[in-house]
Amino acid sequence: MWPVFRFFIICIFFFSFLVSSTLGKILLPIGIVCCDLHSVCFDPINVIAFFYEAGEAVILWVNKVGPYNNPQETYNYYSLPFCHAPNPAHKWGGLGDVEKTSICEIELEAAKVKQFKDAIDNSYWFEFFMDDLPLWGFIGEVVPDRSHDTKHVLWTHKNLVINYNGNQIIHVNLTQENPKPLEEGRVLDMTYSVKWLPTNITFARRFDVYLDYPFFEHQIHWFSVFNSFMMVIFLTGLVSMILMRTLRNDYAKYAREDDDLETLERDVSEESGWKLVHGDVFRPSPNLALLSAVVGTGAQLATLVLLVIIFAIVGMLYIGRGAIVTTFIVCYAFTSFIAGYVSGGMYSRNGGKTWIKSMILTASLFPFICFGIGFILNTIAIFYGSLAAIPFGTMVVVFVIWAFISFPLALLGTVVGRNWSGAPNNPCRVKTIPRPIPEKKWYLTPSVISLMGGLLCVWLHATRVCDSDHRHSMCDNCGHIFLAER
Repeated sequence: MWPVFRFFIICIFFFSFLVSSTLGKILLPIGIVCCDLHSVCFDPINVIAFFYEAGEAVILWVNKVGPYNNPQETYNYYSLPFCHAPNPAHKWGGLGDVEKTSICEIELEAAKVKQFKDAIDNSYWFEFFMDDLPLWGFIGEVVPDRSHDTKHVLWTHKNLVINYNGNQIIHVNLTQENPKPLEEGRVLDMTYSVKWLPTNITFARRFDVYLDYPFFEHQIHWFSVFNSFMMVIFLTGLVSMILMRTLRNDYAKYAREDDDLETLERDVSEESGWKLVHGDVFRPSPNLALLSAVVGTGAQLATLVLLVIIFAIVGMLYIGRGAIVTTFIVCYAFTSFIAGYVSGGMYSRNGGKTWIKSMILTASLFPFICFGIGFILNTIAIFYGSLAAIPFGTMVVVFVIWAFISFPLALLGTVVGRNWSGAPNNPCRVKTIPRPIPEKKWYLTPSVISLMGGLLCVWLHATRVCDSDHRHSMCDNCGHIFLAER
């Protein structure tokens, strides 16, 4: 994983360079030197790849079941009355074909029949994993019978076709056969078979089958890009027209010749419009610590999203399960320096005195909001027995990463920001006596502006991503999203 880590460090110092050119000139060479200490470049694919030895067991992991129309509602696979051995992992050993073999038998009782029928009515699907390759399928279906009625059938045979290259698994295909009706008192024999086929596809290309580009609806993503660009052009033109109409008279006034200085002095003494508030626009906010924390967190999240999109475009996040979530958490921890730097500099430039308060807010604002939302969702998931619940061990690991990596980096960034970019640089002096602020309209209040700003920025892309998720369509066009967000 060193190439990924090295690339990550280069990006971190590059964004530090963008934040402050002076700081970047110092940090960027240091980062490049640190990255070049390791002269051997490993292929991350080969590091993660699992090489099987002769006679080694190949494990099929069962993961979850849930309704097809709600991908977020997932339960343990054995929440349905499937039979299983005492060992929860089903293992098929050796690289050899397995003829039709019995796993176990299910004796259908009334309660089991009801559970299976309810699951089939809700289009329950399951997810397996073999060598980190996902396998999906429905547990059963509703079919018409001879009396023009419907009956529920359960798939009882699973056929696995495994393609291998040398001692590496490249592709796994799962098909289901032998549907049996769900009738009380019936005994179902659950069987499986395995067939091994050689292939010339390399391990690095084994995820291409899941990223079949003709499968995706690119016109939706291009529409998002077009919509974003048109919105930017429209807003830029609108703001330019307003500024030109507002400043046109000022431009004409300041462009007068020297013989008209008397008129110029008289006009300057009669200030109006935006010139009346030039001595108040740089006045510190009454909630300066919170504002600095929000701005710093925004800079960090922008860097975080950009890094993850770059990783996805490069193709580093399709290798293993959970790679995107892990990348988000690790990148967030290491980009905390940027949040502290931006927040500390802004807080110091505006005359803030309690910089420790600002630093704590910057380091904990976003994580604690996520923790609060996650706690509520986790409680609901545990109550319903869903697999969406986050394990306690995972929460402990995330807390340790925040406490020992994110928080210290935010502290370091705040100290550096206060010393390197904390000097006031306002283009005009702030007046001692604040100017009275007229009462605002309801649609100009911070709550309404925040809501509308968020909707205009994210609603279209969030709709497309959620739509892809609910249609079980992999939304992998990170390049399109990157263009739309720029």
